[in-house]
Amino acid sequence: MKPSPISLQPETQPSSCGCSGTCHSPEAPSTNVPLQADDTEGGLQLRIPAMDCPTEESEIRRAVEHIGAIGGLRFDLSARTLRIDAPNEALPSIIDAIRKAGFAAELVKPGTPAGTDRDGIPRGIAIFAMALVLALGAEVLAYLMPEVLLAKIAGMGLAATAIVMAGFSTYSKGLAALSQGRLNINALMSVAVTGAFAIGQWPEAAMVMALYSIAELIEARSVDRARNAIKSLLALTPETAEVRQADGSWDVLASRDVMLAAVVRVKPGARIPLDGVVTAGSSAVNQAPVTGESLPVDKTIGDTVFAGTINESGLLEFRVTARSTETTLARIIHAVETAQGSKAPMQRFVDRFAALYTPAVFVIALAVALLTPWLLEWSWSQALYKALVLLVIACPCALVIATPVTVVSGLASAARRGILIKGGIYLEDARKLKVIALDKTGTITEGKPKLVATEILDQTVSEKVILEWAGSLAALSNHPVSKAISTALAPSATVVDHFMALPGRGVQGRIGNQDLILGNHRLIEERKLCGPAIEARLVEHEAQGRTMTLLANESGVLAIFAVADTIKPHAREAISALHTLGVKAVMLSGDNQATAQAVAAQANVDDARGNLLPDDKLKAIEALQKEFGPTAMTGDGINDAPALARADIGIAMGAAGTDTAMEAADIVIMNDDLRRIPEAIRLSRTTHRVLWQNIILALGIKAIFLVLALLGSATMWMAVFADMGASLLVVSNGLRLLRLGQPDDQPTKVHG
Repeated sequence: MKPSPISLQPETQPSSCGCSGTCHSPEAPSTNVPLQADDTEGGLQLRIPAMDCPTEESEIRRAVEHIGAIGGLRFDLSARTLRIDAPNEALPSIIDAIRKAGFAAELVKPGTPAGTDRDGIPRGIAIFAMALVLALGAEVLAYLMPEVLLAKIAGMGLAATAIVMAGFSTYSKGLAALSQGRLNINALMSVAVTGAFAIGQWPEAAMVMALYSIAELIEARSVDRARNAIKSLLALTPETAEVRQADGSWDVLASRDVMLAAVVRVKPGARIPLDGVVTAGSSAVNQAPVTGESLPVDKTIGDTVFAGTINESGLLEFRVTARSTETTLARIIHAVETAQGSKAPMQRFVDRFAALYTPAVFVIALAVALLTPWLLEWSWSQALYKALVLLVIACPCALVIATPVTVVSGLASAARRGILIKGGIYLEDARKLKVIALDKTGTITEGKPKLVATEILDQTVSEKVILEWAGSLAALSNHPVSKAISTALAPSATVVDHFMALPGRGVQGRIGNQDLILGNHRLIEERKLCGPAIEARLVEHEAQGRTMTLLANESGVLAIFAVADTIKPHAREAISALHTLGVKAVMLSGDNQATAQAVAAQANVDDARGNLLPDDKLKAIEALQKEFGPTAMTGDGINDAPALARADIGIAMGAAGTDTAMEAADIVIMNDDLRRIPEAIRLSRTTHRVLWQNIILALGIKAIFLVLALLGSATMWMAVFADMGASLLVVSNGLRLLRLGQPDDQPTKVHG
């Protein structure tokens, strides 16, 4: 069974790392926070500028979870906000607990969007640069005048000032962690720098703290790039819209104030501010931000448009169908933000490993400090220095941060292709799929019947006249097959007398002096007009999954029309790509077996199973899982809901604007292109490789420097570069997923 649906309250495992590079703020904790609840969604929403990673979320959770009045916590790391369900009287205790954990907090007022960029970065850069200058001054004094007392005093003063300037936040959070018996990077750095200063290595202590803080800031910006990749890609909706007023004039309003059913005008070159249906005009629209299609889509009256897309050529007017907070784009952003809060299996494993790793290295460092003077005859000063170096190396920051950055980058890369993956677990598990089960109608096929073949049997009447008769009769019927014939033949306004619908069979009418019928095989047999030659032709067409309609007069059949639901342009290419990846394709259809097999043959699908009701599809999924292993179901998210829910991964096709599909599926293909399924599997496999590369990089660098430290060849400088260098390496490697090449799109425009 697949995991339970994504919750807005992400699961968090305790970790021992403070996530260097993202877990540092130059700002001191603030106690001057207005204690008022935010009633927009119930409870209090706080912005915590220094909350960047799952570890700090865990620390804040532990700090406030003992407060009995709290009903729930909802963290949003991408926005650095925390929403707390609690009565107003509990707020002072909550703010005090967060402050004691070493974090500043400020109230997010109702209607104020929470920022995502780190507060105080410009000021932090200036402070850390000054601290680095002071640390260099201390190094120069120690090198040039090591024996001069006044120089030593001045150097110690410079070093202490640099440590305070660069390390205030580190010490604040480190002491808070130590007071609660926890070990994180802030605690380790606080102990290491203080110990180095105490044993006379004050120039090195100052330089280490300054370099550590600067490296943290650099890494914080890198991680923010991954976090904000999806928002920067998708947060494209204009803040204003040009809305028609009651008197016919046009006025510019804030998008959030535009009501349902309002008429909005969009000029060429402008972005569409809201979802809607076109009521006037025609244009080509670039839908890449929502569906991933790189080629414009033609839009005319009756077509759907999406917020954030670009109107390229003509003036459009459309009727609003969704408020600004409920557009397809807004729901995509929300779904991906929620996905970022759910941990992939690899990330949960890394968090558990890190929780054991750091205390283990701390014990090793303690053993080095206490035992090596006795066992290896090191001086106490040498032993303590090596132990402090080990403490700096010990932080598994690179290991802990490697997985979330990689997963978020993978989610952003998928979104750029029009693939909405609703959780890191699905991004990671897609690589394991052995079978893709596909619904036929609307998934492999277009879902719209089309006239695919016409045979004129009576040569005594001109072809033009026969086609006019058939088109005129078909135009008066609402049956989908008749509509397909009428659309293809485009008849003129021929008068049809005595028209009558024949339920389950077809239609009849009189044109001129001809009594005509247009109907199915059964109607022709009932009128005794079906001979062996016609039977043979019908059998041949029906074997290809076509629906047959015949035009006849009193003397015989005049023409045969074959209507079929044609396969999508790239269906065969997509199925071939799945085969290349070693994934089996199986069609599950409610149509008859002959039709299913005919469509499967055209699309190169391995196996076709017809006559399936929704419960039958569910049983088919269970059988495929038992026979082959991990199985995905691809459908529309409505009729195939039981099978989508039972599959290891549910994939909804063409679900732009469809609430049910967005909710039912684990992966949504926004542009209805089957090729995105093998792309998602390839992306999953690439993400998995990058995850393992990052883990090997992080652990390998740590292992090398641990050995060097034990051999006495590593300095505290080297330890800082090892820790921060490994973190920057894995972040950069994870960000490579954002630069993956864009998919090949259709060579011709897709008509809306």
